Amino acid sequence: MDDVEPDIKVAKSEATEVKGRDRGENTGQMEPLVLSGGSKHRPALNDLAIELATASAGFSRSMPNGVVTALADLVRAMNCYYSNLIEGHDTHPVDIERALKKDYSTDPEQRNLQLEAEAHVTVQKWIDEGGLKGRATTTDAILEIHRRFCELLPEELLIVEHPTTKEKLPVIPGKLRQHDVKVGRHVPVSAGALLRFLTRFEEVYSKLGKSETILAAAAAHHRLAWIHPFLDGNGRVIRLMSYATLLDTLDTGGIWSIARGLARHVEEYKKHLANCDLQKRNDLDGRGNLSEEALSEFTHFFLETCLDQVKFMEELVQPEKLRARIKLWVDELIETGELHEKSGLVLDAILYRGELPRSEVADLLGASARTASRVVAGLIDHDAITSESSKAPLHITFPAKLASRWMPGLFPEYRG
Repeated sequence: MDDVEPDIKVAKSEATEVKGRDRGENTGQMEPLVLSGGSKHRPALNDLAIELATASAGFSRSMPNGVVTALADLVRAMNCYYSNLIEGHDTHPVDIERALKKDYSTDPEQRNLQLEAEAHVTVQKWIDEGGLKGRATTTDAILEIHRRFCELLPEELLIVEHPTTKEKLPVIPGKLRQHDVKVGRHVPVSAGALLRFLTRFEEVYSKLGKSETILAAAAAHHRLAWIHPFLDGNGRVIRLMSYATLLDTLDTGGIWSIARGLARHVEEYKKHLANCDLQKRNDLDGRGNLSEEALSEFTHFFLETCLDQVKFMEELVQPEKLRARIKLWVDELIETGELHEKSGLVLDAILYRGELPRSEVADLLGASARTASRVVAGLIDHDAITSESSKAPLHITFPAKLASRWMPGLFPEYRG
């Protein structure tokens, strides 16, 4: 099918699947790995990448650190929800947060999905804390994402069925597949060739400058899917790799995620991935084996989707609008007697400053220490604020259960 000469000659008589066999595919089969300098699409894509970088950095720097930290916690659950949704698994962020508190469903299937979501959030938190800084597209990092994710999964989710033999195959955390696979109409490289292709992948994507990394993020996203290194879990590994890449290069602060945009346009997303699998259409379609035109179109879609998510999140947490929504929620609970009448002052101060020392609450409210403690306790009980200890500063939280009121549209309302 490919017109690229193989790296290793393999006799045609050996074309049947053998576990771990390297069929000698040439790594040039996945070229181009980056858009050529002469591509007619580069100027517009360069402008889009610059716009995205500017918007992302501006957004993350527009809020106090305490608010950024709280928002990043919510985005982890949101990112997990949408990434899993792309795979056909619907675990609402409220149920994800329950899993993080070890509050699991009694239904075995739902519990397994919660454990899957908990694993995803755990890996993303590790990424947010710098676990992949500067190395997201290396082979070691890709294997480590898979290992960290899969080793937290229940055994039932680590078994796949061979499409031909129907044999039950175990998914080994952090280990490359040992069987040939087919994904739709695409036949990824043989199992034995995976390490060669991943080595080439790393050689290209881990050595790009910042601007080129942003521009090549979509290409890396597709090419890793094209390689398909694992028996299962590829989609989540790829999206976590992309998340880590954007976290590094775009100063995202972890407060927005492309996964939401990809899930909301999932058919277009999958169509672009399939188109990027195709060989070049003619001599004008780049110099590599695969279509550069299709890669350019996916890059545009990918960057536009990122920019759309930055703008969406920025609008959602615009300070005055966010305060107004939170105030409405507080006023309703004050009216029902569930919160103290001065609770809004504490939340407003934390939103403005990022954190509030407990020692300042009484003066802020013009009340006694006892009343201040009552106000704080009420807000903590409603998961509106948090603190690392009884003496540590107070911070805002953005629990998933309040997202429909505080941040409408972030994900569907919980109906569980």
